[in-house]
Amino acid sequence: MILLDRLNIKHPIFLAPMAGVSTPELAAEVTNQGGLGSLGIGASSIESARTQILRTKQLTDGAFQLNFFCHAPTELNISENTAWIQNITPHFEKFGAVPPRELKCIYPSFLDDDEFLNLVLETQPKAVSFHFGIPHAYQIQQLKDADIITMVSATNLAEALAIEAAGIDIIIAQGIEAGGHRGIFNQTFDAAIKTADLVQLIKQHCSLPIVAAGGIMNGQQAKTMLNFGAEAVQLGTAFVQCKTSSANVAYRQALFNHPLTQITASISGRPARGLINHWHTQVDLPNRPHVAAYPYAYDLAKQLNLLALKNGDNGYGAFWAGSNVAQIRKLEAPDLINQLVLEMNQC
Repeated sequence: MILLDRLNIKHPIFLAPMAGVSTPELAAEVTNQGGLGSLGIGASSIESARTQILRTKQLTDGAFQLNFFCHAPTELNISENTAWIQNITPHFEKFGAVPPRELKCIYPSFLDDDEFLNLVLETQPKAVSFHFGIPHAYQIQQLKDADIITMVSATNLAEALAIEAAGIDIIIAQGIEAGGHRGIFNQTFDAAIKTADLVQLIKQHCSLPIVAAGGIMNGQQAKTMLNFGAEAVQLGTAFVQCKTSSANVAYRQALFNHPLTQITASISGRPARGLINHWHTQVDLPNRPHVAAYPYAYDLAKQLNLLALKNGDNGYGAFWAGSNVAQIRKLEAPDLINQLVLEMNQC
């Protein structure tokens, strides 16, 4: 495949860039086994991101991608944030604590300034990918000038067409089955298209290479996506259980013990699919106020989760997982890659 040749990888298997879960060790294992490793560093500081990138380069000479959040800048809405804090206050009080008075914008957007862009140009990864939107034209041009491959997630045809028009190299077709944050550009609309349907739809209207993402847990599902027109597949949930991921014990146990997922915006302020827990059953109720915007809501959720963990309650974690999480297998990353390739070849 042209895509594999361009990335200089052996297998059409990408590790999804999961912020908070991906590590240099996991990225390198996937890359060294012939796939495309990844680092989800959109939630990292510049210093932490640089450390992760350099560590990954120590562990592999192969290609890997960096992933950044590309959401439109969020204006501070004090009244909305205050209402959301008040709504969550009882959950703090049950642990004998009070919530913060104000919320912080804990995650910058790639669009906000060029610190992350300069880091990419400095460290020269093979590829970069973006979630929630498309970089500025000048940012894309600088990446192209540096011969860095660019990828953006699309959840519908309009987004895919915009990605192609912007001069991006690869479209990541994120189906509704995908775990973690929906890559939607406009939060007021989600077409909720399944991965297989989205791949075929984009294939009909766009000429860019497509990477299928969402609900893929085995080689049979991966091969189906390739048959529908994708040139590669991207898996996240399947790799969370690997020893080299940074998922905590509660997250790992929940993947195998509670395989039901649901999409909610109550955790971060943007819709995301995860294992059903207190956020879905006790917070995301019909009478709740409007959720604070991303990433302000996420600031509150993270503080509540830390408090809950100290009190032995794992029910407030952001345990992102795809809809096919029940098919998860206990395999380390190299073995999982090998098994996926074997299953794909048997189809």
